Amino acid sequence: MCLSAKTARYLLLRRYSLLTVDVDDEEKTWWRSPLLRTSLAGLTLQNPVLAASGTFGYGIEYGGLVDVTKLGGICTKGVSIDPWPGNRPPRLAETPAGMLNAIGLQNPGAAAFAEDYLSWLAEQTPAVVVNIVGRTIEEYSAVAAFLDRKAGIDALEINISCPNIKKGGLSFGTDPQAAAAVVKAVRRVTSLPLIAKLTPNVTDITQIACAVEAAGADAVSLINTITGMIIDVNRRRPLLANVFGGLSGPAIMPVALRMVWQVYEAVKIPIIGMGGITSAHDALQFIMAGARAVAVGSATFRRPDTMVEVVRGLYDYCREQRTSIAALVGVAHGGAH
Repeated sequence: MCLSAKTARYLLLRRYSLLTVDVDDEEKTWWRSPLLRTSLAGLTLQNPVLAASGTFGYGIEYGGLVDVTKLGGICTKGVSIDPWPGNRPPRLAETPAGMLNAIGLQNPGAAAFAEDYLSWLAEQTPAVVVNIVGRTIEEYSAVAAFLDRKAGIDALEINISCPNIKKGGLSFGTDPQAAAAVVKAVRRVTSLPLIAKLTPNVTDITQIACAVEAAGADAVSLINTITGMIIDVNRRRPLLANVFGGLSGPAIMPVALRMVWQVYEAVKIPIIGMGGITSAHDALQFIMAGARAVAVGSATFRRPDTMVEVVRGLYDYCREQRTSIAALVGVAHGGAH
């Protein structure tokens, strides 16, 4: 008996229990194929690719450029209880393999966010993760409590890289006790899943990861940007008005990948991996290192549809390799987690 290529592929996928819907139907909605499905902090995502906080605004800004329905979800730009003006310019600078930013978490505040953006996000986006920021533990608690009462939010991502003004500006995320205190305070005022976003600007990121896990975080996301600077040699002054900024882009990927690997071996809660991802090949490395989901950030400035391309690349890989995202998580470690 001679089988057509389509029939042979169908039977092969059935044989390996990787096909739960008709092949033709799956191809029509490849971005939500069962092969891509992943679980995270009590959520089931249609695929593991998220828009990283800070590079995708509140989603609506990219609505005409990117089909956000094909993403796993959106992590919004940071939201504080009151409006933040951000830093004065210059706030951005290119680097040989990335960019420096010192935006200063400029945002309109929680009330304006809820009124102007939340309904669009809830209607258009498969999963809405709101990134929250604060300068004190009380501010973190206040914004979390406010958002807890709003419909359409699936999880909160706590940006613990913010400076603690009660501790001389030291980042909450560089001190295990301070990081845990923020998570505990937010946990008390909301039942939403909590994702702690970790800074790489520490000696041992696993200490912070373990601290936030013990404090009640449901997942961790890493890494945030690496602190850096550029000097304008013509002016003989720092290029950024803030002097220092956060380095992102392909240059930081090996560092981010190493930290995801280390955190995977240190905690039991899920990981969102990020830092320099520009392709499905990059995303697969993070997943194999232990991330259940990935977030794409700076690459969207160069190609807004990068995230959709990554989703498609992951789908093609899983289909061709007869595997799934769930089966690939942490596989590079070689043992049970």
